[in-house]
Amino acid sequence: MTCMSDGKSIEVEGKIVAVLPGTMFKVELSNGHTVLAHISGKLRKNFIKIAAGDKVKMEMSPYDLEKARITYRMKDDRAGPRPAPRRRY
Repeated sequence: MTCMSDGKSIEVEGKIVAVLPGTMFKVELSNGHTVLAHISGKLRKNFIKIAAGDKVKMEMSPYDLEKARITYRMKDDRAGPRPAPRRRY
């Protein structure tokens, strides 16, 4: 496995179309192309939840344009403020 942090990766934005087993996702790019993506280690480590319909930023290798790594989940503008957590006594 090679590290794509050397500046040769392509950064794109897309929308999650389907959630697949094993933290894999089908993501549709703005041009209509669909790629298979997995989440990066930082998202996995911080338990960032990704669901269908979320907008994400991804890194793609110029050598394989069918696969990508999700590096960032964009904030949802239409989501209101989260309610305060309920107290458990």
